[in-house]
Amino acid sequence: MEKVAEFFKVSEKEFLNSGKSADVLSGVLLPRRATKGSAGYDFFAPETFTLAPRETVKIATGVRVKIKNGWVLMIFPRSGLGFKYRLTLDNTVGVIDSDYFNAENEGHIFIKMTNCGDKTLTVEKGKAFAQGVFLPFGITESDACEITRVGGFGSTDKSF
Repeated sequence: MEKVAEFFKVSEKEFLNSGKSADVLSGVLLPRRATKGSAGYDFFAPETFTLAPRETVKIATGVRVKIKNGWVLMIFPRSGLGFKYRLTLDNTVGVIDSDYFNAENEGHIFIKMTNCGDKTLTVEKGKAFAQGVFLPFGITESDACEITRVGGFGSTDKSF
């Protein structure tokens, strides 16, 4: 298995900028796989959250990831939560590019989710709620992009 990435916590300054407190950052767990056969790295709730049906939450994970060029991290809800609660990511799949690590916000990964089901969901602090899978990607033969990322989340469309 090729090793292509490493997870880190964001700085306290960045975490405070996201509206969270330093004591929440101290409890952030870095993503990890549940078993040696798992493709996904579980993301853990930095604090307890509850979602009633049709409610949305934006989670500041406190996590950033350094990824080798040619790889991407794709974020999905945990399968069980999607199945039991119809929990979905608001952008359907999170795409974390390798150059996001160097963004102004330190590559802080946010996960925005909605409970599309009819049951209230509570995720306790430290419990897995999403998963990330590293995948290789390619580019076209004619690709000539030379733009360097500066901004954080949602900034790449401002390069054009």
